[in-house]
Amino acid sequence: MKKVSEPTIGRLSVYLRLLMELAEADVDTVSSEELASRSGTTAAQVRKDLSLFGTFGKRGLGYSVPELVTRLRAILGLEKAWRVALVGAGRIGAALFGYENFRRQGFNIEAVFDTDPTKVGQRWNGLVVEADAGMERVLEERGIEIAVVAVPARAAQGVVDRLVAAGIRGILNFAPTQLDVPAGVVVKTVDMALEMEGLSYALSREEREPGAA
Repeated sequence: MKKVSEPTIGRLSVYLRLLMELAEADVDTVSSEELASRSGTTAAQVRKDLSLFGTFGKRGLGYSVPELVTRLRAILGLEKAWRVALVGAGRIGAALFGYENFRRQGFNIEAVFDTDPTKVGQRWNGLVVEADAGMERVLEERGIEIAVVAVPARAAQGVVDRLVAAGIRGILNFAPTQLDVPAGVVVKTVDMALEMEGLSYALSREEREPGAA
């Protein structure tokens, strides 16, 4: 299988999101120039990204929006629905549970776990928050494939060790800490403080050097 860079995958996801918006607006075709303009890149980059996966569109006619949506969903592994577990029913966990785009893209949260007895037993849109102690059994029974970790940093590694031992191979981590996992397990970490610091740096630099890129 060809190696595709993380930035390329990120751009494909952006293209798909934009194409889905166009499809909802009953737009049938789109040019590489328009897709580039909407996604903040260049037409050459759009064509290069898509060419990694075959031939798309026709010169002078652009891309068929429905066809490109279907093919990008296949490339990104979105042809199937993914069974997801959420570990951590705090404020971040609740926000993630309510994020509609997860379901829209086929990521279905089918289990929620927490250690707090005041949260265990709560109903979240028909799903009951379950005790962390029974996590491994529930993961197996429900065929969970992906886990979202939204627990304090000090607890994250222990949670991830249990998830890996239970056979989970895809983890989206919101705990602000580096996680150790064995080969074959994919971890994506979203560090919101890190992103804010990046914004702070960019704004501070702009104030010091007006017009700096």
